[in-house]
Amino acid sequence: MKKEDIIRVSVRERYAGIVKSGAGCGCSPSTGSSCCGGAPAGPGEQARRVGYSDADVAAAPEGANMGLGCGNPGAIAALKPGEVVLDLGAGGGFDCFLAAEKVGKTGRVIGVDMTPEMVARARENAEREGFANVEFRLGEIEHLPVADASVDVIISNCVVNLSPDKPQVYHDTFRALKPGGRIALSDVVRLQDFPEVLKNNGALLCSCVTGSASPSEIEEMLRTAGFAQVEVRVKPESRDVIKGWAPGAGIENYVVSADILAVKPKH
Repeated sequence: MKKEDIIRVSVRERYAGIVKSGAGCGCSPSTGSSCCGGAPAGPGEQARRVGYSDADVAAAPEGANMGLGCGNPGAIAALKPGEVVLDLGAGGGFDCFLAAEKVGKTGRVIGVDMTPEMVARARENAEREGFANVEFRLGEIEHLPVADASVDVIISNCVVNLSPDKPQVYHDTFRALKPGGRIALSDVVRLQDFPEVLKNNGALLCSCVTGSASPSEIEEMLRTAGFAQVEVRVKPESRDVIKGWAPGAGIENYVVSADILAVKPKH
């Protein structure tokens, strides 16, 4: 099996385990490390720590917020009524449901996740709460199950770093966006190279750490894919949250959260 496929299988199995266990996270309970923002705090408190409001936490269906993010992409996406939104790695649907309220009945939200258990959880949440303008599709973010030029905005919360083929992710997001469409991603970025002891830690890959790219690498990947108005806004204050993902490992010295924005040119 190729290394890229091994990574995908590992990530899929770990996130399936989160759903089955009912825990907010749990990439590696034996080492205490967590997944993409999961921490000893509950999902609601974790969401507040990475930028969601009390109203956001209260608005989402029960079970949608799994405490897995590192930011709040909806806060930077400037969503408008009637827009079509695509969420990469939708998980339990938290960001999708918040986006659905902003785009309204004339808009639509599509959540994509490669883990069947996550898609099933999200669909249950949507059906239970009557979200008619939200749907969830099984698929990989490198090969999105959407038509060319079919969405206005693409959001994601601490997911692209998990991909073993990030350039392909950005190429396919470019394909899926309408001309003039935009991306608004929350993710972690690498500030300096990892020492071997961290680089070879499989749990830290799942924890959205060692798979991260540097801001300059992300900017280059986005521009190569065709994007313009590229911005990677590093958030040093996120270190306080990130150090809780793997207590004592010092990962906050190597990665921080960032807001990633770019636009697909109209012509």
